[in-house]
Amino acid sequence: MTHEPALLLQEILRGYALPWDGHHGVVHWARVLENGLQVAARHGGDTEVVMLFALFHDACRVNEHIDAGHGTRGGELARSLRGTLVHLDDARFDLLYAACALHTDGHTTGDPTMLACWDADRLDLGRVGIQPKPELLCTDTARELLPWAHERATSDHVPTDVLASWGMTRGLLPRW
Repeated sequence: MTHEPALLLQEILRGYALPWDGHHGVVHWARVLENGLQVAARHGGDTEVVMLFALFHDACRVNEHIDAGHGTRGGELARSLRGTLVHLDDARFDLLYAACALHTDGHTTGDPTMLACWDADRLDLGRVGIQPKPELLCTDTARELLPWAHERATSDHVPTDVLASWGMTRGLLPRW
């Protein structure tokens, strides 16, 4: 069974507490997806889990600053949608959940899928004025992608193709 990203995004945004266009909002999620797909393609990783991570990792934040537990809450949201909008076997779901729950803990070793997820998020730190440190990235692939990703993050690059595939227009207005 395939995932319907537009339906997933619609459900996530129903309960999203922050502005859709904020530092941890939909454009960030779209850049995380693009970053993660690049890392997974070169380093390895489950691209379906990477896509779901992009949508869920910050989906349950309640503020734009330090928000302890938001990754675990995102994993719990994904769990609540298992069988309806999230279709992963137990092992792959466990990867998604752990990637979300641990994404702010600074880990740099582990399963290739989790590393792709964590690097994908860290590569977008420029959006909040932080230059990612190469030694805190998980993979050589992410270190190679750092200049490309950092330029996109600091210039507020909007991944319009990803947003369109998620049912959103350039102005972040849903088409649903």
